[in-house]
Amino acid sequence: MKIYDTPRPLAQYLDRHFQCGCGKEHYAPLKMVRIGKNALEELPEGIRRLGYGNVFLIADRITYEIAGKTCMEILEKSGIQARIQVLGHVAFDEATVGELLIHMPMDCDLLIAVGTGTINDMTRFFSFRTGRPFFTVATAAPMDGFASSIAAIYVNHLKTTFPAQTPEAIFGDTDILKNAPYPMIAAGLGDLLGKFTCLCDWRLSVLVNGEHYCPAIAELVETCARRVLKDAHKAGSRDPGVIGDIMEGLVLSGVAMSLYGNSRSASGCEHHMSHYWEMIFEQRGKRPVPHGTQVSVGTVLALKLAEALREREVDFARARRAAMSYDRKAWEEKMEEVYGPAAQGILDLERKAGKNDTEGRLKRIDAMEEKWGEIRELLEGLPPSGHVAELLTSLEAPSRPEEIGIDEELLRNTLLYCKEVRPRYTILQLLWDLDILEELSEQVIAKYRKKPEPQTTE
Repeated sequence: MKIYDTPRPLAQYLDRHFQCGCGKEHYAPLKMVRIGKNALEELPEGIRRLGYGNVFLIADRITYEIAGKTCMEILEKSGIQARIQVLGHVAFDEATVGELLIHMPMDCDLLIAVGTGTINDMTRFFSFRTGRPFFTVATAAPMDGFASSIAAIYVNHLKTTFPAQTPEAIFGDTDILKNAPYPMIAAGLGDLLGKFTCLCDWRLSVLVNGEHYCPAIAELVETCARRVLKDAHKAGSRDPGVIGDIMEGLVLSGVAMSLYGNSRSASGCEHHMSHYWEMIFEQRGKRPVPHGTQVSVGTVLALKLAEALREREVDFARARRAAMSYDRKAWEEKMEEVYGPAAQGILDLERKAGKNDTEGRLKRIDAMEEKWGEIRELLEGLPPSGHVAELLTSLEAPSRPEEIGIDEELLRNTLLYCKEVRPRYTILQLLWDLDILEELSEQVIAKYRKKPEPQTTE
């Protein structure tokens, strides 16, 4: 069927093939989503409807108490054969995969992840490797990866994505979701905030590189983000309706990624910042804040860079001189310094992508000069960084780098070098192409040295 002219409710995109004017056929394998009060009660019906009857649930000690125990009671009462493995050590590593292999019943035909984050990613990967489908029972809504078909694993200190499996069904009981730790609720909102900058990055690449673009997918994501953020201020009161909308928005964002076939519609430079911070914190033995929280801080940073660019006259001749004088050896030495043990993965990625090579950079500069009016217009359509920061602050969520453990040195390295984490074109690469990334980064960093004005209430 032809893809819809305007965005539709989530259910109308599930398990359907769409022909699209962008030239691609879109398909999202997710078959069922239940979000709302008492959604867990629909779990047995979903299992039977999709043809399963012997399930293996995966939880940790916390998610077992939140939802795993209830799931087992519901399934036992309904007569569905079920077994649960409660993990004590929750890490996405070989030991955990081995534990699951040992305890999984050989005759089980369905896996169920009870939880978010690591539990969800681990079950996604495990289901793919064992050839069994899986469902997700969400215990919080902190990110948009529920409907993803990839899993992120650290390999040689570099967070790397591997093929995995999209769940066939997702259950989000709002009576459970609304009681999640508040930082996780705010993290979900933060991940949705990042859609504005990532869509801008995608559109920049269309103008500069001629990258493939799907207006229908982009509009779906943007409409979803704007609808959820309209009532975002109510999230602080744990309003079940708003929490449900956040969960649905995050799932829909993930469905959009499945429809398009990759994460271009939902991941830009704000996510590259998050990936870089996670790598550095992992090297330092520190636990990062939730992914969505990092994304929200990265979104504010990206918006500030866009604002600085709008205020600046661009010297294209200077940009061309910088491209001609690019020193690859010096760049490689810098990567060794700022990425540490992960540097080899970054060097290998650049050798394959060649995004910093002079020839390609000169072509992009030519395209930018020709289309600079359109680029400025695109940047002017972004929400103000101050508005987004105020929204985060009103929800008692971090908006400044230092609030999530990012000192000035790490912030500078982030703005200058996190673009190397992925070969995807973003505003950071655009600023580097124009030879003004360092200059505008210093402007943004200087603003963070100033203490924010105290908030007054009437």
